[in-house]
Amino acid sequence: MSKPIIVTATLLLTGLLGTVTARADEVEQVFGFYCAQCHGTEGQGDGPNVTDDFPVDPRNFTKAEEMEKLSDADIKNVILQGGPVASKSPMMPPWGKTLSEAQVDALVKHLRKLCNCEGKEG
Repeated sequence: MSKPIIVTATLLLTGLLGTVTARADEVEQVFGFYCAQCHGTEGQGDGPNVTDDFPVDPRNFTKAEEMEKLSDADIKNVILQGGPVASKSPMMPPWGKTLSEAQVDALVKHLRKLCNCEGKEG
């Protein structure tokens, strides 16, 4: 293999991998735009849309004892399909047609950082 082909292949692979994973600053923007409206910028369930007459209390992602009960797959499923898929509030919309898989995976990791927990296997 000649060097130009190796360099081209490396650049192509790097470019493809860059689109598969979401950057840290991107996940902050995604969380801020799609999640923080209800869950709050710090994930404590106190977003600006939550008023006294809000019909549910959005999940507080900083409560490790609650987040530990959920697997990453559980969280991803709710992000993709909305609250009703997990017998939770229909106020939680499905984002599966809006967010990329990389963005959803990055959100799951972000939520794990907020709770400082790993969750159950599965």
